[in-house]
Amino acid sequence: MSSANVQSSRVRSFLFEQLDIRGAWVQLGPAWREMTAGRDYPEPVLELLGQLAAVTTLITANLKQAGRLMFQLRGNGEVSLLVMDCDEQLRLRGMARTTSDSPAGSLPALLGEGALTLTLDTANMRQPYQSHVPLEGETLAAVFEHYLAQSEQLPTRLWLAADHEAAAGLFLQALPGADERDADGWDRVQVLAGTVRAEELLELGSIKLIGRLFPEEDVRVFDPRSVSYHCPRDQGKIESMLRGVGRAECEAILAEHGEIRVHDDICNHEYVLDNAAVAELFARKGAGK
Repeated sequence: MSSANVQSSRVRSFLFEQLDIRGAWVQLGPAWREMTAGRDYPEPVLELLGQLAAVTTLITANLKQAGRLMFQLRGNGEVSLLVMDCDEQLRLRGMARTTSDSPAGSLPALLGEGALTLTLDTANMRQPYQSHVPLEGETLAAVFEHYLAQSEQLPTRLWLAADHEAAAGLFLQALPGADERDADGWDRVQVLAGTVRAEELLELGSIKLIGRLFPEEDVRVFDPRSVSYHCPRDQGKIESMLRGVGRAECEAILAEHGEIRVHDDICNHEYVLDNAAVAELFARKGAGK
């Protein structure tokens, strides 16, 4: 079997009934391939972005309130930016920015010094919540384990993998009181999960993987949820931006280049406006000067 055979994008939660430990599994096939189509990311960047897609989906699926979650990793290394955004319908979009065609090394070497920023926007918030933490960890999984241990005050473990065809992850978290239920449970489950191989995450379905890792445990598995890539064209956003730039500046660009080109980095869409399109834009009532 190969990760190229992954024909769905799903996240699935599960619970160790006797241990007060919860888990989740995610495997992204079509959604991941759509996100990276035409991007031509170098292998290390592709792997990091895929891992970020997996962990963002896992965390969004576990949110107590419906909302949109965005993670940004910024650094001063060859990979300067990783962004992943997911809403309550598990619709993903994301991108990476690199200053090198052939970045190499561990995560600290690739990202350098930087920070992880979470932005959470829910319906009952007056404004989005943000938190920033330094990048700490040798892997993306370790960075998020550190972040979740700080933010949720619960022991958490992550295993992440990605290649050109799929991205996947496994999440475990000890709930309050887990030690009282079984003093050795958390350690035992971590050891079992630690035997997982990247190819198993990328290729096995959730039931097979859980059965392989935890054959002696009493695990309740919940129904899966679909994950999709969602990053449609938004002409209105581009027009609003150009109105903000102003008629004079737009006309100066047209005089020099004959057209205005705007690239939407996160969605990888290209917008092209000629003289007629710009004239029509500013001819609308209240369109700007």
